Amino acid sequence: MNIEALADEVIQRLRNFTNRERQDATQNYFPSKQQNLGVYAADLRGVVRDIKKRINGESSADVLKLALAIIARNTLEGRQAAYEILESHKTAVAALRARDIEALGEGIDNWASVDGFACGISGKAWREGRLKDADIKRWARSKDPWWRRAAVVSTVPLNLQSRGGTGDTPRTTMVCQLVVGDDHVMVHKALSWALRELSRRDAKAVRAFLKKHDAELPALVKREVLRKLTTGKKNG
Repeated sequence: MNIEALADEVIQRLRNFTNRERQDATQNYFPSKQQNLGVYAADLRGVVRDIKKRINGESSADVLKLALAIIARNTLEGRQAAYEILESHKTAVAALRARDIEALGEGIDNWASVDGFACGISGKAWREGRLKDADIKRWARSKDPWWRRAAVVSTVPLNLQSRGGTGDTPRTTMVCQLVVGDDHVMVHKALSWALRELSRRDAKAVRAFLKKHDAELPALVKREVLRKLTTGKKNG
């Protein structure tokens, strides 16, 4: 596999799907230093499906190199494609080390990229023992709000059934406690998400968490999580 050539091909194919309306609509929705190509999810997934088939027999090391090469092209959609391509290659995922995972997260600077990384890569790696609690705690204490968000969103695959989660109250609440007083709204939203997902598994623990931290939690978090607990919905 010619890694650089294939990375270039992925980006070019994504560029071919550029939609100006999509581009304009998302520029402010997830602002980023990465280039926004304006590609719809269905078109991105079509490219990803083809690349998945083509790399099926490639080595773990080369698949990781390909993902990093695509990310290095510095586009929002390329980064997401890289995560999905890597996630599909079981042996490459199983071979990931903490330093590889952090390299894959380098440059995350918006909620969409963070969530793709945390739900597709870091959260699963943590659940399966390739990241340690200490790694996630370090992210949660980072000066960079996007790494703090990554720490919190990494709890989602611990609890979300569709992501392979079976429930993990201790580790979810451990991370959530570290960001209770955070001042960044995107961390607040991640905290709400993490607690809402945990509430499906352990509503009692979530109620206790809300009670314990009532004075410190942002109003948004309390409102959304309480609504989830009482109605099963985030809004409405």
